[in-house]
Amino acid sequence: GWMMWNWLVTALATGASVVLYDGSPLIPSPNVLWDLTDRLGITMLGTGAKWLAVLEEKNLKPCETHNLQTLHTILSTGSPLKSQSYEYVYKHIKSSVLLGSISGGTDIISCFMGHNVTVPVYKGEIQARNLGMAVEAWNDEGKPVWGESGELVCTKPIPCQPTHFWNDENGSKYRKAYFSKFPGVWAHGDYCKINPKTGGIVMLGRSDGTLNPNGVRFGSSEIYNIVEAFEEVSDSLCVPQYNKDGEERVILFLKMASSHAFSRSLVKRIQDAIRLALSARHVPSLILETKGIPYTVNGKKVEVAVKQIIAGKQVEQRGAFSNPEALDLYQNIPELQDY
Repeated sequence: GWMMWNWLVTALATGASVVLYDGSPLIPSPNVLWDLTDRLGITMLGTGAKWLAVLEEKNLKPCETHNLQTLHTILSTGSPLKSQSYEYVYKHIKSSVLLGSISGGTDIISCFMGHNVTVPVYKGEIQARNLGMAVEAWNDEGKPVWGESGELVCTKPIPCQPTHFWNDENGSKYRKAYFSKFPGVWAHGDYCKINPKTGGIVMLGRSDGTLNPNGVRFGSSEIYNIVEAFEEVSDSLCVPQYNKDGEERVILFLKMASSHAFSRSLVKRIQDAIRLALSARHVPSLILETKGIPYTVNGKKVEVAVKQIIAGKQVEQRGAFSNPEALDLYQNIPELQDY
């Protein structure tokens, strides 16, 4: 299962009533959760970033079809919340709601960062580091950085920190998992950037999915934030490919929105947008079309598995994917051969 269940049931200790919906949030209609909100008087709605993006794709406008009077908070997790999703929520769902993107981990059954009712919401940012979480972004030298991409670390022990793994009697696996990168400091395996002006955090993807072509290190979400603002693109996947000498290039896959076709002109506009917003060195070496993007059952985009497939490796654990057939789309792609 997912840690969100364990996290959710703790709300019962506060006297809150918890509403669970079992099934697709798009069935029997894409409005099913808004219907529930009005019928039951839901005050805080927890969902995934992907669901909000799908509602926007479907051009749903709950503010015009529903009351939503009781709703004061929408929380999003599972993957980084895109900037345009913030605009969609405040324009087409409810302008007075608190939209809180939250991020943590199954290992801690908690959140390192999340919403805060006392500070403003800034588009594309998680509002604040949570109480008791000494979170910083560190560079490879183990120095804290502000306004730059870095490894998410927690510099002080936390009450919900796991103390050991099962069947790891000497603790070697545990130390390797969290404390091998920076001795004595918890490195969570995420890549992030902390805004020195707002204190907000931008999540940039998993560290094991970090891109590093020609010595320029960046997270895949930096690319997604730009690419998925194009109306022609419904989804995208950005992964590295390595040659026999260990050199790396970045491959960007685009899943086209319905009624839009993949074209050289679109590729050129995307390249220009990435070059303008980031730099020329961030522009992917290849931009290709795909018919599907693999996701986990928790709604997380899967980059590492695709990286393995284009490297000629097999992905054995397919049960964790909601659409495992999408993995087959990345095998033996002609443009990726002979690199």
